[in-house]
Amino acid sequence: MVTLGIETSCDETAIALYDSNSSQIIAEKVYSQIDLHAAYGGVVPELASRDHCAKIINVLDQCMAEFDLKNIDQIAYTAGPGLIGALLIGENLAHGLSISLNKPVVPINHLEAHLHAPKIDQDIHLDFPFITLLVSGGHSMIIKVNKLGDYELLGDTRDDAVGEAFDKVAKLLNLGYPGGPILEKIAMQGDSSSFSFPQPMAHSNDCDMSFSGLKTAVLYAVEKLSTITDKHQADIAASFQESATEILVKKIDFALSKNSVKDIVLAGGVAANKLLRSKMDSLADNKNINLHYPPLRHCTDNAAMVAYLGSLYSEISSYNLVSSVRPRWPLDELKL
Repeated sequence: MVTLGIETSCDETAIALYDSNSSQIIAEKVYSQIDLHAAYGGVVPELASRDHCAKIINVLDQCMAEFDLKNIDQIAYTAGPGLIGALLIGENLAHGLSISLNKPVVPINHLEAHLHAPKIDQDIHLDFPFITLLVSGGHSMIIKVNKLGDYELLGDTRDDAVGEAFDKVAKLLNLGYPGGPILEKIAMQGDSSSFSFPQPMAHSNDCDMSFSGLKTAVLYAVEKLSTITDKHQADIAASFQESATEILVKKIDFALSKNSVKDIVLAGGVAANKLLRSKMDSLADNKNINLHYPPLRHCTDNAAMVAYLGSLYSEISSYNLVSSVRPRWPLDELKL
């Protein structure tokens, strides 16, 4: 079975093909809107929707350059959560293809796709249940995956997502947008002990997280400096990154103490952070459990994970073309 995946939840226009017979992604293309939104310091929803509309057919053509569109078996698309205008572009393409090709569609939860992303193109075995740390610009969640379609939210952020905090701190340091990757790069040149930033809720008796106080502490540190030198930038970036990743690792450690699992998954855009990966590797070694994360290209938003998850849900694909778009779509509301 070949599943066409469509992803337009935010600022990436992505198309992919997954072949369940060979268990491989056979084609994928991603167009990023980073340059479009950089001037505004963040994603502008209306501009994102317009750009998806302008680019999605070209991305589809590039992805299908060596595969006949008529030979796909079904279409999976991100129906939520995300920006409603952007989601509708992907859904409209999916429904149009469904009508023209007479192929069924399956709406996909973007968060659920991230949970299973490590399995896309890697020969790994994940025993249920397993725990996932899902960290991105919009989400910081700890989720217990009991089985496909059965998810338990163990912890969530009470304010900012960690990826959002990375971007906001980068903006305070005048590093540009998107800030996370740039901040990580210059942090490598800094001293993480130069600034003593807090780790909010790191030791609370639950899996919830908070990053607003950490972000505010960085703001106060920046305001105390008359000028921000390159060394200041690097030291603040390193100190912030140290505190942010420590919060995440301590929360996963707490989750592991309350749940008996053999595997943990690190997913989402922030899963590409090398310091976080290193700390999670050490935690997994100490706990004698298996740690899995997607290849870097599948940490951020992509259509490969949508196509892969769609292949797992092939039995519920249908020709029902009523809109399924949901800007907010909690994992605990998924129905098999």
